[in-house]
Amino acid sequence: MNPQTKIITLDQIKKILPALDLLPAIEQGFAAYSAGKAVVPPVGELLLDKGDVHIKYGYLKEDEYYVIKIASGFYDNAALDLPSGNGLMLLFRQKTGELVSVLLDEAHLTDIRTAVAGAIAAKYLAPKKVQRIGIVGTGTQARLQLEYLRQIISARDVLVWGRGDEQLRHYQNDMEKQGFHVEITLDSAEILRTCNLVVTATPSKKPHLHARDLQPGTHITAVGSDTPLKQELDAEILKRADLVVVDSISQCLERGETHQAIKAKKITSGKLVELGDVISDKASGRTLDTQITIADLTGVAVQDIKIAEAVFNKALKS
Repeated sequence: MNPQTKIITLDQIKKILPALDLLPAIEQGFAAYSAGKAVVPPVGELLLDKGDVHIKYGYLKEDEYYVIKIASGFYDNAALDLPSGNGLMLLFRQKTGELVSVLLDEAHLTDIRTAVAGAIAAKYLAPKKVQRIGIVGTGTQARLQLEYLRQIISARDVLVWGRGDEQLRHYQNDMEKQGFHVEITLDSAEILRTCNLVVTATPSKKPHLHARDLQPGTHITAVGSDTPLKQELDAEILKRADLVVVDSISQCLERGETHQAIKAKKITSGKLVELGDVISDKASGRTLDTQITIADLTGVAVQDIKIAEAVFNKALKS
């Protein structure tokens, strides 16, 4: 390894992150992607018995670096007292191929950039008045989504669904310390019946939410379904939506909620709008409070590029 290569540990990354304004940086990444200014090959993927591993990589044509990211999720690790996520990011110089930084983030940056994307989706698609936020899931991403939504949404009333009372109580306790009023439920139908901004953040392969419970004016951000096998939303929900926004049309045709809805012949690709085009005003986001909107976020390498660059540049100044 080049002695000039900067190794940034997880502890260092966590100290750097509060000083970064990530929302505009990642918005720029989405907009550049949809404008054709990014090179992002298809996701590399290993689907294992106990988890999945994603390799995402790419570059922005006008940037200095390219990024290769490996991130995994092993969802039974809690029983082993291990984190479910792991991985790292590698930052290379575009002109020379030099490895300039190894970010030993253990998938933390993937978690953060996913939460930031959720906040961006809410910025453009959530109804003006959010009465109650619904969270599907109780894990790390379910916490981070709520944390980053507070930058965009003033509502602090939350309903969270999970599979077990213990997990729900832990979530309630943790998020109430951050100023939210959190109620819990073991009935996932209650989420769509009572919340008009919903975030799903589980690795489920069967839908948690169903169209029969969907109310006018609801926005749903789906972040958990990022493989061809996962699904959190009944495909009928996407059919009923007035607007389906995806982070990447090409990627969502192959994975996530969009893939499942197209496979079920509930929607066609013509219904899809990219988030980057909404950000750059090339496409409309929510225009009426009565609309039903969906954001299907499967995770695009431009998010990794932008967050890795931001952390690296800040580390150089430290």
